[in-house]
Amino acid sequence: VQLQASGGGLVQPGGSPRLSCAASGSPSDYYAIGWFRQTPGNVREWVSCINSRDGSTDYTESVKGRFAISRDYAKNTLYLQMNSLKPEDTAVYYCAADLRRYKGAGCLFGEIWGQGTQVTVSS
Repeated sequence: VQLQASGGGLVQPGGSPRLSCAASGSPSDYYAIGWFRQTPGNVREWVSCINSRDGSTDYTESVKGRFAISRDYAKNTLYLQMNSLKPEDTAVYYCAADLRRYKGAGCLFGEIWGQGTQVTVSS
């Protein structure tokens, strides 16, 4: 299983970049897939996820209403549309996936990680 994230870069506050994550295999291989981020202060936090079984989505509170996660099942590619970016969204964003349910882990445990893509929000 491999995850390949892309789409980061330098973005002005208020910008709207879209991150992509190309996943190997079949969408049915994954129980859940989503995004984590690691801030310049090395704080790692879960951002958003999609449950492959029922399509439900979830977001961390700080991005609700600004970020939207989606998935192209034909291409087995995950997206994170990021809107109204703030400097505090600056982080390395990682695509992650679970092959099974992890009890107590919420939407996404992060069993498998791809390489990160840097998003820097600055004027």
